[in-house]
Amino acid sequence: MKALAIDSSITQLTISAKNEDHQVSAIYNIGMKQSETLLPAISYILEKAGMNANELEYTTLCEGPGSFTGLRLAYAALKALQLANGTPVYGVQTTYAYAHPYLDLPFEVLSVVDAKKDRFYASSYKNKNQSLPQGDYEVKEVLQGLKDDVILICGPDAQLFIEETKKLNFNKQFITVPFVQNVGTTLFSIAEKMIEDKKEPIKDFDGPIYLRASEAEIKHNL
Repeated sequence: MKALAIDSSITQLTISAKNEDHQVSAIYNIGMKQSETLLPAISYILEKAGMNANELEYTTLCEGPGSFTGLRLAYAALKALQLANGTPVYGVQTTYAYAHPYLDLPFEVLSVVDAKKDRFYASSYKNKNQSLPQGDYEVKEVLQGLKDDVILICGPDAQLFIEETKKLNFNKQFITVPFVQNVGTTLFSIAEKMIEDKKEPIKDFDGPIYLRASEAEIKHNL
């Protein structure tokens, strides 16, 4: 299949294009400069993969939680392609995308992303089923929600989470794995299983999963 995948939920921007069995990816560690990079990067990746945007059979993205700005940019870009070419967009929960490569292992898998303010976006999976719902948690809340004492932990901020757990009295042992930086391959795999299972793509009115109100929303509700 011909497809495009974007993960803009963290400061590292990952863009991948798949042209049948050929895949091209680019990773940009650019901090908050995703708005300047995203559209030129999409054009570059499609060119390197030997495709035009109107040839794409689907697109997929990490739908959140994560960076407010990054998620909005990716949604806008892929919905523009949907509007122009009718290309369906498939959304994947960010923490699930990061956990997915490890779900066949015999451990409870915890996926974490730093949500700042001493909190983490997190979810866990046991026997391929979600054991801790994706949420915006304090470290203590995550630890209380875990089923096992030995946990495989993944995601870009796994080590930070472990450091935070040392301040608390919980008997959990963590097995760390490297963060899979090229999440595009995982997104393609998940999206194509969704297509196979005839699951619905993102609807016109769907937007990113934020889990937390923006500072502007918080001020507005005060």
